[in-house]
Amino acid sequence: MVSSRATLPQVAELAGVSLASASRALHGTGASKAMVERVRAAADELGYQPDPAGRTLRMRRTFQIAFAVADIGNPVYVEMMSAIQGAVADRGYRLVVAATGDTAASTIDLVRGLAAGHVDGLVVSPLRITDDLVSELRECTVPVVVIGRSLEDAGISSVSTDSAGGIGAAVAHVLALGRRRIGFLNGPTDTTPGSARQRGFDEAVAGERFAAEVVDTQTADDFTVAAGVAAARTLLGRHEGAPLDAVVAANDLLAIGAIKAAREAGLNVPADLAVTGMDDTEIGQVYQPSLTSVSLRSAERGRLAAELMLRLLDEPSSGPATVFVEPELRVRESTREEKP
Repeated sequence: MVSSRATLPQVAELAGVSLASASRALHGTGASKAMVERVRAAADELGYQPDPAGRTLRMRRTFQIAFAVADIGNPVYVEMMSAIQGAVADRGYRLVVAATGDTAASTIDLVRGLAAGHVDGLVVSPLRITDDLVSELRECTVPVVVIGRSLEDAGISSVSTDSAGGIGAAVAHVLALGRRRIGFLNGPTDTTPGSARQRGFDEAVAGERFAAEVVDTQTADDFTVAAGVAAARTLLGRHEGAPLDAVVAANDLLAIGAIKAAREAGLNVPADLAVTGMDDTEIGQVYQPSLTSVSLRSAERGRLAAELMLRLLDEPSSGPATVFVEPELRVRESTREEKP
């Protein structure tokens, strides 16, 4: 009964469903699990192979969703990408990943290019969010979901978190350990994460200043390990006579850089210097010592963004929505040993 030229009507007839139901089931949109299983079993029995090009022409869709990020090698974006891929693939969409670069202008150029008939929707996690970028996203011809800052006021769907509050939790943690000479290692403060995390640190130490003897901040050129090493050398070097006993870093890569710089300076982590990161990446979990970090639940944010996107594609009139993900401090070896 197997035929290399089986047609969709034949699949529908064998499965005992309408042609429209068979199409929805095969493409993972608007069909029950039982119907999907029945239709796919019929398709397998007949050897039916859908024609992606014909499907695109008939439905005026590409069945592609783009995920645009500043740096596709960053482990945070990799976690998000994996979660988005899993969610959209189950619904018959391919995920296209693109690097925007670190400027708002380059992000705008990429958004314009992708929206010009190449994808059905765009999930974007910009490093810098400007008024021009917000305007471009609002006027985009395909649905848009932003991972990062809430854009509810602009009418754009988004998944956000409280990274400022997460930094506050890290500061409270090292103070509770008895650390009193605290440094903050941040990335560029003209970025969305850098600005929020600087605000979180400033607010935290202002509220807890009675408990801290020294508070200092150093800004790195980027959110990378190499930039973290260079900035941490400068930060630690300013306090050689009376060393810092804690460094709160704006992400895990900077925190790992701080640990490397601390070792160069002859400091033990955590006995001499407690170090915290943010993002709770896999590299931080397996690093030695394993890294205490504020989880912003990257995979969960990716999954939620995919769900928002799929809803916008299925129900274009549903309108924008904002989802919030709560940060969580996860304590590991880099802060576990209390200072004697």
